[in-house]
Amino acid sequence: MRVGIEILPEHRWWAAEPKWRAAEEYGFDHAWTYDHLGWRSLVDGPWFGAIPTLTAAAMVTSKIRLGTWVASPNFRHPVPFARELTAVDDVSDGRFILGVGAGGSGYDTKVMGSDPPRSRSDRFAEFVELLDLLLRQDRTTWRGEYYEAVEARNAPGCVQKPRLPFVVAANGPKAMTVAARYGTGWVTTGAGPVDDMESWWASVDEVSNRFASTLETVGRNQATIDRYLNLDGAPEYVLTSVEHFREVLGRAEALGFTDVTVPWPRHDGIYAGSEQLVEDIAAEVLPALR
Repeated sequence: MRVGIEILPEHRWWAAEPKWRAAEEYGFDHAWTYDHLGWRSLVDGPWFGAIPTLTAAAMVTSKIRLGTWVASPNFRHPVPFARELTAVDDVSDGRFILGVGAGGSGYDTKVMGSDPPRSRSDRFAEFVELLDLLLRQDRTTWRGEYYEAVEARNAPGCVQKPRLPFVVAANGPKAMTVAARYGTGWVTTGAGPVDDMESWWASVDEVSNRFASTLETVGRNQATIDRYLNLDGAPEYVLTSVEHFREVLGRAEALGFTDVTVPWPRHDGIYAGSEQLVEDIAAEVLPALR
């Protein structure tokens, strides 16, 4: 079991930098930041861009893998985004992971004043397919319903070959097919909003079984894709005690997950908790997973 931590891009770099350094020093396997223009109840507070944040994080770390949690087509086009991804993969010396999802209907869409797509899942499928081509090929010409590329260049390409890994967020059938076809990993938050932990675990089991069926349908070997459980989706914040976190890891592993991610505690509001608990988990839980 690998454990990742999410550091929201809400702090000026003098305050954020120690958290990214600590994530590596504590022994987390991967660290992520939210890729939004603004997010939920924090939309009126400080917020920074994900790719510049991850590039800065790459400069102050050397081992931990870094990624977006998760990038979406809501405000991105694959052609310029591929250039940004290539750059951060280079700066990190091949430690970057693209977490990618279809995107929601909140601030990221409304702030740009654009009409919602006719099918968010179809747009997402195009987004991932074109990104895959752009990051693999030296030159790409491609046209879909939502995106187009004309002689798009790739040089120098990704450090990671044949391209940097995709971890695809998917709960619905169309997105699961995208994950099965293009993903190095698949990530879920469970099957939907629930009020208690037992119901949430049942939903996680349900969606995991559906993804296994999707892999069979597309002919993908189950063992060739990592499974990430995004603990943000739990109805309770899981960093309440070392014992509770151990229990969560055990249940995730029993359901076949290879990785979990959890948000770094905030002082108040969403994900409110104690930063001391992160240090305790690093000392008492992470070493046993090695």
